[in-house]
Amino acid sequence: MNVMEPSLTGLRVLREVAERGSFTAAATELGYTQSAVSRQVAALERSAGLKLFDRRPGGVVLTPAGLTLLQHAVVALDALAAAGRELKGLPPERGVVRLGTFPSAGALILPRALAALRRTHPDIRVTTRETGTPALVRALRARTIDLAIVGSRPPYLPLDEQTPALECLTLAETALLLAVPAGSALGAGGVVDVQDLAGQDWIASPSSAVEPGMGVWPGVPGRPHIAHTARDWLTKLHLVAAGCGITTVPPGLADAIPAGVRLVEVQGGAAEHRRVVLARLPGPHPPAVGQIIRVLRQEVAHRFA
Repeated sequence: MNVMEPSLTGLRVLREVAERGSFTAAATELGYTQSAVSRQVAALERSAGLKLFDRRPGGVVLTPAGLTLLQHAVVALDALAAAGRELKGLPPERGVVRLGTFPSAGALILPRALAALRRTHPDIRVTTRETGTPALVRALRARTIDLAIVGSRPPYLPLDEQTPALECLTLAETALLLAVPAGSALGAGGVVDVQDLAGQDWIASPSSAVEPGMGVWPGVPGRPHIAHTARDWLTKLHLVAAGCGITTVPPGLADAIPAGVRLVEVQGGAAEHRRVVLARLPGPHPPAVGQIIRVLRQEVAHRFA
């Protein structure tokens, strides 16, 4: 019977490629060359006797065999990290919850939720990471985060095609609003018709093959003119305040709107709804994760009430 004998470097490369979604990004993070990462993956595939990644236009994704190996690799790497801490005389890490969020969650949810958690459970430490939904889903699969707050748009498809399916809890369902300069005649009565959005300058986040950009009203007539791109919500809103264009926002951002920006509703066309979803891997979770889930549910219910 053949026994797999993967190297620790190979297992670390496997986890990094799974999380980053590309050999190039994994190589950058690890400080390797892309060819070195490719060699490590090839060695793992020879040892396993199976293909571990499928190449796709947006990067690479784990095959079922790759996902199985990753699940065991994460356990082994975490056990070695714990052993290293013990050998150095350091206490084991307890009560740490790793939370990933989509960009606007920092203004929508995180500050008040973390403040509430410190008041009620000061022993729980939360680390956060902000990135896009595809990257958050990969991080969940790689077990480098425990929970992910993601945004979802109709038709609300599963977050990925891997098995087991991620457990998803809808925290809120909201309708998009439009941010316009306070002195603009656009939507002066608090409502603007979607037909009047043709020819406007838009401020949007960068788009990619795996994640469309946010900021342009879906279904706007004609081809939208994107005058500025920015990932940060505050940057986009200050560009609106400066009269540089308009952008879409979730209603929960109303408290964070800077001076010089007005929020209006859009009528005509299909209603544009978004969900705030909390995702995690299925199975039992530590009590600290359960506490985070409860606090997040309470904060989102308060925010979007």
